[in-house]
Amino acid sequence: METRDTIRGILEKTRTIAVYGMSKHAGKASYWVPEYLAGKGFDIIPVNPSAGVILNRKCYPDLRSVPDRIDVVQVFRRSEEALEPVREAVARRKDRGDVDVVWLQQGIRNEEARRLAEENGILFVQDRCMYREWKMIHLVDG
Repeated sequence: METRDTIRGILEKTRTIAVYGMSKHAGKASYWVPEYLAGKGFDIIPVNPSAGVILNRKCYPDLRSVPDRIDVVQVFRRSEEALEPVREAVARRKDRGDVDVVWLQQGIRNEEARRLAEENGILFVQDRCMYREWKMIHLVDG
C-alpha cells in the first residue's frame, strides 16, 4: 500500500503526466482530473487513439508515439484493460529510460499489472484518485 509520503513524493517530482484513456468529454473524470492537474502546473499528454486534440494538446495513440519525456502514466481504463498500458510503459522505460510511475485511478485495480510494473522498476499506484490525493496533500500542507 502506498503511504502518504510516497504519494507526496510522486506528486512533488512529477512534471509530465501521460493520461492513458483521456476523454474528450468534459463531464468524465478522465477529462476533468487531467484538466485540473494541468491547472496546477503539470504538463498533460493525452493518450487516446480516437481523439486528435484534447485540452488544446495533441493526442497520441499510444505511449510509444509520445516524443516527450513521461514521468507518470495515469491510467483511465477498466481494471481488466489496465495491463496493456503497463506493458507499454515497461517497453518505453526499457527503450527511453523514462516512466517512473504508473498510476491507476480510483476504482482501477490489476495485480498482474502491478507485478509487471514493479518487476521492471516502475513505482505502481492503484485505486487512488490523483485529484483527491493532490487536494489532500495540499490541504494537509496548506
